[in-house]
Amino acid sequence: MATQTKSKPNTASDNAEAAADRVREVNERIIESSKKAGNVYLDLYEKTLNSIADYQDKVGDQSQVEWVTTIANAQANFTRELATAYTSAARSVLK
Repeated sequence: MATQTKSKPNTASDNAEAAADRVREVNERIIESSKKAGNVYLDLYEKTLNSIADYQDKVGDQSQVEWVTTIANAQANFTRELATAYTSAARSVLK
């Protein structure tokens, strides 16, 4: 008569290891999703600031007063530089 071998039930350490692996996988997915969402936010933020800068340039271009034009254009350039610096720094953190 052949004897049947029963498979050993998983030990507590096997169960703990499997649970830890699942938690790691979930954490990796959460981190990846967060990075994607962060990049989408940064893209929108950068586009918004560039739109504001474009508006500031238009105000400066339409002004009949030279000092208003100069200030509006300087403010537009500052806004663009701020957008570039902020988004570049934030993107380097997300990598």
